[in-house]
Amino acid sequence: MKKLMRLVGEYKTAAFLTPLFVIFEVILEIYIPFLMSKIIDVGIKNSDMAYVSKIGGLMILMSLLALFFGAMSGRFAAVASMGFGKNVRKTLFYKLQEFSFSNIDKYSTPSLITRLTTDITNLQNAFMMITRMLVRSPVMLVGATFMAVRINSRLAMIFFIAIPILAVALIFISTRAFPRFKEMLKRYDFMNSSVQEDLTSIRVVKTYVREDYENKKFADSARSLKNAQVGAEKLIIMNAPFMQFIMYSCMISISWFGGNMILKKQLAVGNLTGFLSYVMQVMNSMMMIANVFLLL
Repeated sequence: MKKLMRLVGEYKTAAFLTPLFVIFEVILEIYIPFLMSKIIDVGIKNSDMAYVSKIGGLMILMSLLALFFGAMSGRFAAVASMGFGKNVRKTLFYKLQEFSFSNIDKYSTPSLITRLTTDITNLQNAFMMITRMLVRSPVMLVGATFMAVRINSRLAMIFFIAIPILAVALIFISTRAFPRFKEMLKRYDFMNSSVQEDLTSIRVVKTYVREDYENKKFADSARSLKNAQVGAEKLIIMNAPFMQFIMYSCMISISWFGGNMILKKQLAVGNLTGFLSYVMQVMNSMMMIANVFLLL
C-alpha cells in the first residue's frame, strides 16, 4: 500500500481536496432534515409563513452548496483517480521491461495484460471510492446517528439494534464473496490467454482448419468466466434486499413507536419526519461501506 500511495504523485492536492469537499457536502445533507423538521414543528404548526420562508430559503441555499461541494468532490476524485491509475500503469509497464527471463516464464503474458488493464482499472475505481465513499459513509453514519439521538434518544435505540445486525450480515456476505471474485479473475486470465493464442497463431489456425476448435475453446472459456461472475454477483446482490428489509423494518418500528410518542406528546411530528430521513442516511451509508470494502 505504501508503494501504491507514493504513485499518487502530482495528484496529491486533488486527492486531499476530494474528501474535504465530501465532508462539507455530508454536513449540509445531514443538517437539511433537521431544518425540515423545524419547518413542520414551528412554521406550519404556528402558521408562521415568514419562518417557513426563512428556513426554506436556508434549505435551498444549503442544497445548492451541497450540490456544489458534491460536484467539486466528483471532479477532484476523477482527476486524482485517473492520475493515480496512469502512474500505476506507467510504473508497472516500466517494471515489466526490467523482467528477467525467469520472471517472464513465471508470469504469463495474458496474466500481465490483465494486470495492466482490468486490475489497474479496478484499482483506479477503488482509489476513487476510498477518497469519496469511504469518507462519506462513516461521516454520514456518525453524523446521522448523532442527529437522530439528538432528536430522541429513546427512538434512536432502534438504530443501535439494526446497525450491528446489518453490519454482521454485510460482512458475512462480503467475506463469502471474496474467494468467488478471486476465482473470477483467474477465469479472466484463462480467457485472455485463449484470445492471445488465437491472435498470435491465426495463420496456423487457418492453415490446419482449426477455426471450429478455437471457437469452441473460446466459447468454453467465456462461459466459464460468465458462470464464475454469476456465482460471485448473485451472492453480492443479496446486500440490497437485506438492507431494504432492515431499513423498512426500522421505518415501521420508528413509525409505530414514534406515532405512540406523538399521541403522548413526547415527540413532535416534524421530528419524526426528520428521524425517518436519518434512517435512510444511516442505512445507505452502511450499504456504501460494504460495497467499498468488497471492492478493496
